[in-house]
Amino acid sequence: MAEVLIQDLEPALLEKLEMLAKLNGRSLQAQLKHILQAAVQAEKLDQSKALVVSKTPEKLGWSHGFFERTAGKWEGEPLTRKEQGEYEQRLWELL
Repeated sequence: MAEVLIQDLEPALLEKLEMLAKLNGRSLQAQLKHILQAAVQAEKLDQSKALVVSKTPEKLGWSHGFFERTAGKWEGEPLTRKEQGEYEQRLWELL
């Protein structure tokens, strides 16, 4: 299997990566692999989204002019959104 060497990593970044690995119960190497795999997967998703966006509504199965005829046409009682629960706190500062 190939090896990758990363030089001149800032100590603060290395410390955050080590902390993230510990929080996830992984070795530093396993955490770095996980981060790289997630980044590659996200890139694949972005590329597939671009392919979907390039399709016209008609190619996606909607009738011609559907969105132009229906967008903003609600005439009933105003829609209300119920109270939402607490949102999940994430440790973004570790990334």
